[in-house]
Amino acid sequence: MIQTGQAGIDIKGMNRKKIYEFLREARSVSKQDIVYALKLSLPTVTQNLQEFQEKGLVDTTGRIGHTGGRNATAFSFISDARVAIGIDIQKHHNTVVIVDLDGRVIEKIRKPVHFATTDEYYKMLGAEVAEILEKAKIDPAKVLGVGMGVPGLISKDGKEVVYGRILNFTGETSENFSRYIPFRTLLFNDANAAGSAEMWSSHNIRNAFYICLSDHIGGAVILDNKVYEGDDQRSGEIGHMTVVADGRPCYCGQYGCFETYCCASLLSEAAGGDLDSFFGKLEAGDKRITELWNSYLHYLAFAVHNIRMLFDCNVILGGYVGAYIDKYMEPLYEMVRQRDMFSEEPGAYLLPCRYKTEAIAAGAALPFVEEFFHGI
Repeated sequence: MIQTGQAGIDIKGMNRKKIYEFLREARSVSKQDIVYALKLSLPTVTQNLQEFQEKGLVDTTGRIGHTGGRNATAFSFISDARVAIGIDIQKHHNTVVIVDLDGRVIEKIRKPVHFATTDEYYKMLGAEVAEILEKAKIDPAKVLGVGMGVPGLISKDGKEVVYGRILNFTGETSENFSRYIPFRTLLFNDANAAGSAEMWSSHNIRNAFYICLSDHIGGAVILDNKVYEGDDQRSGEIGHMTVVADGRPCYCGQYGCFETYCCASLLSEAAGGDLDSFFGKLEAGDKRITELWNSYLHYLAFAVHNIRMLFDCNVILGGYVGAYIDKYMEPLYEMVRQRDMFSEEPGAYLLPCRYKTEAIAAGAALPFVEEFFHGI
């Protein structure tokens, strides 16, 4: 049973969150607008706005005109009052971003670098975090934390890589990664991070399967706007779903994995190592590239159909290839239609991603933003 004193604290906390969320949505409003919209007392609103100002979360930017009296002070949400940093760590490069309280990437740097579990590499990560803060002119005191999206399975507490065959770093810890980073640091599976970023931008979707079509393929199962990680944090490992019995060899030791038919590197390597060049040649009608792309869509349609049969939810195509796929959805829809047994229209559930760039890095940062809102 909740004691009266605790209940009072809970009500105060709920009112505080309501006011802050209203400011975030409205961007700039008067005190009277908040009182009217949320049906709260003027003293309650006044006290909370004062606390927000003291913490640097809102600002008074001007006046709002009202008929029949003096203009009211406008209180505005400050989107970069706090920020989070996300890092997408891959075998041959990494990307560092800063996201604000709107989940918007406000700065990024991308550098070619070879991954290694060495002190030199960790020192480089620390230097990149310092570099991006300097580039964006962000006060380090505003940083909520640093999230790292990596191609591996991560422990539930975000502190250890429990399976990391791609980078050969099983057992690696967030403590090691953050050796030269003066902020709280957590690790996230890269596909789960990208899926979280997509759901952040897709407010009308609650359940989805996100396919991360990057150099390695991953997936994220989103249920009620939360990543379902599975009993052992292995949920969504679509890259190792068999699409061709005894097919192409996969790095995992098996054959015919989806990874071997639809990874982004399959396309980029066909165009000299550059994915943008691949799609340029595709647009130009290159016969060899077109044949490869049609084969790619064939196996992608196979996977999409299987996911739809299993989960009966939206399927979102993201990752490196997902950033280009908008204009090629129609032929993919047709391939999916040919397998459908329910006469569904694929366009109603099969969607290109909205978060086109740096989804993994941004998604690794967003949990810190969400945590901030929960604790406001």
